[in-house]
Amino acid sequence: MAGRRLPESGLPEPGLPESGLPESGLPDPIPRPEQWRDGDAAPWAGISGAPTAAQVAAAVGARLTPLPHVPSFTSSRESAVIVALTDGARGAEVLLTKRSMHLSSHRGQMSFPGGRVEPGETFEAAALREAHEEVGLMPGDVALAGRLDPLSTAVSRSFIVPVVGVVSARPQLLAHPGEVDRIVWVPLADLVRDDIYREEWWGTPPFDRPMFFFELFDEVIWGATARMLHQLLRVAHGLNTPEPPAW
Repeated sequence: MAGRRLPESGLPEPGLPESGLPESGLPDPIPRPEQWRDGDAAPWAGISGAPTAAQVAAAVGARLTPLPHVPSFTSSRESAVIVALTDGARGAEVLLTKRSMHLSSHRGQMSFPGGRVEPGETFEAAALREAHEEVGLMPGDVALAGRLDPLSTAVSRSFIVPVVGVVSARPQLLAHPGEVDRIVWVPLADLVRDDIYREEWWGTPPFDRPMFFFELFDEVIWGATARMLHQLLRVAHGLNTPEPPAW
């Protein structure tokens, strides 16, 4: 998909380099194993129309059976991310960042604003605090709608809770130097396109697991962020499908 760039709704914020990359350094590679195979079509394939941010928030808030918030690993580090939504020209858009190339892990990867939960914090408070520190999103501008299911990551042993909220209008944001190289608002209408989403299965049965990829113009979203987006899109489109196998 070389040569294609993010649409207007996903352009870098003013003051950031257009490419979103510093002059030196490389993003962490995608660690595809030797044993892998192509996956299935998207569960939302064939669905037309883009929900509004309010409709997505209502769908998240109406969920009756979210997974229990219990870490899969002992000594997991609790984290929270904010899945911030707003309305654009083609329906709901979601806020994503490109992690700084100067970070020690997951550098150059697309992610939601978020980080570790501090002692005494709720997941919601941690997600809002981290978003303010990383991109200047004001906590008071976010109307919380609920949570998506948590997930545990084996490599970093993190227990991540995605907190969903709505911003009434796209705010002016500013990337924190050293943490964020790029800020983008991505329309959900782009994420569900057949030429954007694909699935792979990594590993050998019965221990293989699905991995999701959103090859969005000049960025590739994968890993935990793609898994959370996969769930968000299923919820947003009213798809009551089971959660894919855990990592």
